[in-house]
Amino acid sequence: MAAGQAILAVDLGTTEVKVGLVGPDGGSLAAEHAAYPIAVDAATGSAEQDPEAWWAAFVAATRRALDAAGTVDVAAICVVGQGPTFVPVDAWGRATHPAITWMDGRPAAEAAPLEAATGLAGWGLGILLAARWFERHADAAEVDRTNWYLNSWEWAAFRLSGRAVATHSLGQVLPDPVRVAKAGLAVRRLPSVAGAGSVVGPLTAEAAGPLGLPAGLPVVAGTVDSFASFHGAGLLDAGDAVDTGGTSGGLAVYWDREVDVPGSWVAPAPVPDRWIVGGAMTATGKALDWLADSVLGGLATTDSLLAEAASVAPGADGLVFLPYLAGERSPIWDPGARGAFVGLSLGHGHAHLARAVLEAAALALRHVAAPILAAGLRIDELVVAGGTARDDTWNRIKADVLGVPVVVPVMRETAVLGAAILGATAVGWHADVRAAIGAMVRIDHRIEPDATLAARYDALYDAYVKLWPAIAPTVRRLRKLPPA
Repeated sequence: MAAGQAILAVDLGTTEVKVGLVGPDGGSLAAEHAAYPIAVDAATGSAEQDPEAWWAAFVAATRRALDAAGTVDVAAICVVGQGPTFVPVDAWGRATHPAITWMDGRPAAEAAPLEAATGLAGWGLGILLAARWFERHADAAEVDRTNWYLNSWEWAAFRLSGRAVATHSLGQVLPDPVRVAKAGLAVRRLPSVAGAGSVVGPLTAEAAGPLGLPAGLPVVAGTVDSFASFHGAGLLDAGDAVDTGGTSGGLAVYWDREVDVPGSWVAPAPVPDRWIVGGAMTATGKALDWLADSVLGGLATTDSLLAEAASVAPGADGLVFLPYLAGERSPIWDPGARGAFVGLSLGHGHAHLARAVLEAAALALRHVAAPILAAGLRIDELVVAGGTARDDTWNRIKADVLGVPVVVPVMRETAVLGAAILGATAVGWHADVRAAIGAMVRIDHRIEPDATLAARYDALYDAYVKLWPAIAPTVRRLRKLPPA
C-alpha cells in the first residue's frame, strides 16, 4: 500500500453524515460532517427523511474532507448507516417515497403478522417491517414505481455504483423468500445479497463528479452503523463492550455463546464465534441537544452545559431525569414512555439539569446492563463512542455509574472507523476483519471508576428504575387529554 492512501469511510447517521479519510493504521487524515433534517410527526408517529438531503450532505462533507486532507490517494469507499431505515427506489436509484427511518413508529403494527409468516423477530425483521407498511399504506403509484427495497447504506452503495445489493454481515439470518412472499411482500423488490466488506462495483462517473473523486474506485458493501461501531470500538473477545453513543445510545456486549437474556437483543456478532447481547435506547444522546436548543433556547451550548455539569456534585442535588423523550426501547420497550425531571427545587439551575441528563444516559446504560450481568455475562471494560465520548465528564459518569473502566479510543467516531475497517479488508490492506481491527483501533486513555461514589450511584439507580413504573399511569392519562 502506498503512502497517503486512505479509505473514504462514511457513516450515514440519523441526523448527520460523518465522513473520514482513514489510513491503513486507523489514523485520520481528515474528518468532516454535515447535517440533514428529519421530519417527525408526533400525531402519526412518522419519522422520515429525504435521501436527496443525505446525498447533498454526503457530497459537501466529502469535498471538505478531501480539501482538508490535501494530496491523498483514495483506495475505496465504504458507507455504513442508520438502520433499519427503509429506502424504496426505482430502477435508477431515485427514492419513490421518503426514507422511513428506524425511529418511525407506524410499521410496528405490521410486526405480528410478519413475524408469524417469516419466523423472524425484532431487529431481525430489518426493513421488511417498513416494506410491509409501505405496500399497504403508501400511494399506489409510489409502490408501482419501486424496483428495490434498500437500507440506508445499501441506498448509498447503489447511488455510488449503480448496483442494488442487500448486504449481509457474518451470522445475520437472511429472510426466506418463500416466507417473505407468504407475508404478502413483493420478493422481486429484494435485491441479491453481497457480504459486508465485499466490493459491490466501481464508482460511476455520474457519482464521482460531484464527489470530486476518480471514477472506478471500489465501492465496498457496508453494514448497519451499530455493527460498524463494534468493529471501530475494537470488540473481539467475550466481555468486550461498547456504548455506541450517538443520538439514541446503546450498549453491546460480546459473548462466546448464545444466551437468553429477557428484554435484550441477542444475535450473532459480525466477527466469528461471538454473540452480541445488548440493547438500544432512543434519545439518551439527543437529550443534551434538546436541553440546549429546545429548553434553553440556544442560550447555552452543549459544550458549555458539559462544562457546567462538571461543577455539580454526583446526584445533581437530588435531581433525576428520565431520558424517554421519544419513547424508549431497551429495556422497557414502551413507545409511549415520556421524559421527566423529578426532584426539582428552587435551588436547581440549568447546570443541575445538564448533570441529570448526563447521569440519565449512564443510568440507562446500567438499566440495559443489569439483566445481562444477571444472566452471568461480564463487562470487562466499556469503550465509549460517538459524540458523547468527546467529553471526559460524561465518560467519568459512565465509569462511576456502571462501576467498570471506561476506554476512550483515539477515533471516537467508531462507526466511521468500522467502515474504514471493512474497506481496508476489501482492498487487501489486512487479511480479514479481525486483523484489521487489531491494526486500526487505537486507545487514547482509560478512566477507572471512583469506588467512593458507588453507594450514591446505587441509590440514584434504584430511584431511576422505579420512577417510570410510578409515573407511567399519570403520563398515559395525560396523553389522553383532549386536544386544545
